[in-house]
Amino acid sequence: MNWQQAVERTVTGMGYELVECERGPRGLLSVYIDRTPGAVYPTGPGEFVLVEDCEQVTRQLQRVLEVEGCDYARLEVSSPGLDRPLRRMVDYQRFEGAEIDVTLRQVFQGRKKYRGILRLAGEGPEASLELIFREGKDEQVLGFTLDEVREARLVPVVDFKGRARKDVPAAAGEAAQESGGHEE
Repeated sequence: MNWQQAVERTVTGMGYELVECERGPRGLLSVYIDRTPGAVYPTGPGEFVLVEDCEQVTRQLQRVLEVEGCDYARLEVSSPGLDRPLRRMVDYQRFEGAEIDVTLRQVFQGRKKYRGILRLAGEGPEASLELIFREGKDEQVLGFTLDEVREARLVPVVDFKGRARKDVPAAAGEAAQESGGHEE
């Protein structure tokens, strides 16, 4: 078993989502985890990764990587951050209604970078991805596939009054309703 398989098996086995893992310079192994919606964690309730979550995953990974004989000098386990990357269709489904930044592989209408509200059109694996964005005063809809995306990330939501990210889809839904869009 290679190090990536060992990391993925361990992280998902503990009930977390493996967002990304990568090797860095001088033996650094970086692992980014997120909480799975609806899961119960020994570190307590909530949708955001806690320091205690990272500590538990770090301890478990140290044991597993030693047993598997995986070579690394330093291990860092952390949350994916406020600008969490979206890589798989399940990421897009989970964050439907959130504001995201998308960088396309090819230029479309003179640019590659777009920012807007993520929407899914259709159901299940056949669902297509759409980005609702403003171009001047007009609202535009950009349809795209995972294969067309170079990078997609959540737009960080920082609210010092205590509102959580879960408020973003509601606000996005209100904006869609005001502009004639549909929100379920």
